Amino acid sequence: MKRIVFLSLMFSVILAACGSASIPVPASSSDTYVSSNLPVDYENALSVRNQLALGTLLIDDTPQAVTAEQAANLILLWQALRGTQLSGAAAQEEVSALLTQIEAALTAGQVAAIHEMKLTQADMQDWAAANGITLGGGTGQPGSGQGMSPEARATRQAAEGKTGASGNPSGGGNTVLIDAVIAYLQTRLP
Repeated sequence: MKRIVFLSLMFSVILAACGSASIPVPASSSDTYVSSNLPVDYENALSVRNQLALGTLLIDDTPQAVTAEQAANLILLWQALRGTQLSGAAAQEEVSALLTQIEAALTAGQVAAIHEMKLTQADMQDWAAANGITLGGGTGQPGSGQGMSPEARATRQAAEGKTGASGNPSGGGNTVLIDAVIAYLQTRLP
């Protein structure tokens, strides 16, 4: 199973690196990934991408917390997803394939726990506020973050209230949230 996930991930990364014949989807576009386990049909529901990300953070310190073995697999998938966002050139099929793999890497109990949270935009704002992050806005000054690692850039942007190059609250919020998930998963590694 690990080998299949790894090979699928590598195939997605190679496709992204080589470019694709499909029309690029900008990073700030809305998600079209649909999950039978995580609905988005309730008021102010987060996208499945954000439910998976925020939910992963919120199940920490519960019996459903991500294991070290899961973290090793999930970190690669979330990094690939972040790469598609930062490039802005990934086809929606690539993004959906990565989100499918992320969801499949979680146990049924973990996905059920995330589902039961019924995460909303208010939950995302609460998480951001609790972590000193301002979603949306930002001045987008040129050159901010050049030469920095993605983690350091995300931390700096979050500290300054910048959540993405476009200033789009959902696109930038996704990047900050994904970076937080990656940082969390790194703490779960042995």
